Amino acid sequence: MANPFGDVPSGAKIPPKPFQLNIPREKLEELSVLVSISKVSPPTYENSQEDRKYGITRDWLLHARQDWKDFDWRPTENRINSFPQFTYEIEGMTIHFVGLFSKKADAVPIVLLHGWPGSFLEFLPLLSLLRDKYSPEELPFHVVVPSLPGFTLSSGPPLDKNFTGGDTARVVDQVMVNLGFEGGYVAQGGDIGSKIGRILAVDHDACKAVHLNACYMNKPDNVEDSAISELEKQNLARGEWFFTYGHAYAIEHGTRTSTIGHVLSANPVALLSWIGEKFLDWPDEPLPVHDILESVSLYWLTDTFPRCIYHYREQVPLPKVQHAQDPRWYIKKPFGFSYFPKELVPIPRAWVETTGNLVFWNSHEKGGHFAAFEQPAELLEDLGAFVEKVRADIK
Repeated sequence: MANPFGDVPSGAKIPPKPFQLNIPREKLEELSVLVSISKVSPPTYENSQEDRKYGITRDWLLHARQDWKDFDWRPTENRINSFPQFTYEIEGMTIHFVGLFSKKADAVPIVLLHGWPGSFLEFLPLLSLLRDKYSPEELPFHVVVPSLPGFTLSSGPPLDKNFTGGDTARVVDQVMVNLGFEGGYVAQGGDIGSKIGRILAVDHDACKAVHLNACYMNKPDNVEDSAISELEKQNLARGEWFFTYGHAYAIEHGTRTSTIGHVLSANPVALLSWIGEKFLDWPDEPLPVHDILESVSLYWLTDTFPRCIYHYREQVPLPKVQHAQDPRWYIKKPFGFSYFPKELVPIPRAWVETTGNLVFWNSHEKGGHFAAFEQPAELLEDLGAFVEKVRADIK
């Protein structure tokens, strides 16, 4: 039966190809065997620290591995397939996306951009809220969630040349233009998606406004400490913790991209350890093991990890001027921001204001790095309010 939200707008310049996920049984059986025979390291002082000061504990990994042995992928696959999915062939790559399309004449197109170690899965709770609340005739948005090149169900970037965030943004823009949204769309993103969203706003005319929930930057020279609230000052300690104890993975991704790709492609429990750590430490509250297993399974079954970490090479050596602070990437178009206190680096409003034409800001009491997953209703409400502010800018 056709999905009621799957009718691509009649104005699409190039109709996308419908897609349904079906992981071969052999791949699932192979994963099950590998999880069962994979070793876990012996007890050490470091892996016994319950506060995870030195990383995930051996006990957590043992329990998660046992849960993985009992994990049934098919319900996750069925949930994914309950949403309309499509692919485009763009620049020699197959680009996957989930889409909820409206029948309203004035529906605003929105593209939602994930990061690492995320995927389109992060946005399914938000899409579920929209699907439950609206009919296709009432849905106020067209919502498109691409799998960024190299991630999950999209092809990896080219093998014969470098591929950057600017290239990723160009591919995302082509998805939106192919769908007929060249007249205007809104971009929303966190993590790597926040960088792609910023590039879309600056470099691509069809992107008329951008809403972010992450902004990676240093303290601006022209902002006084008095401009920052006491709560924002307290929350900045989160960033200090991250750059002291949690940032080593990014250096590895950026400097030894090939080596870590080989390592984590050889053993699913190693991948669970590497990614599971982030799903425990980066949210406001650790994610449930089942949700972690869904994401890590998707990464493993699609060979995602070595294909998707190319973005980190752009940060090596670390630029003197962070991307958000580079005048080249100042957002002149309408810019909105949702502040979640347990983001990896919770940037104060006075700092964020120096990076663009900030017309919308909302600060939340809870939520961390995976805002769309942790606080989907709050993020959706913010996004809706931002869209109403900028609707006049979108044709």
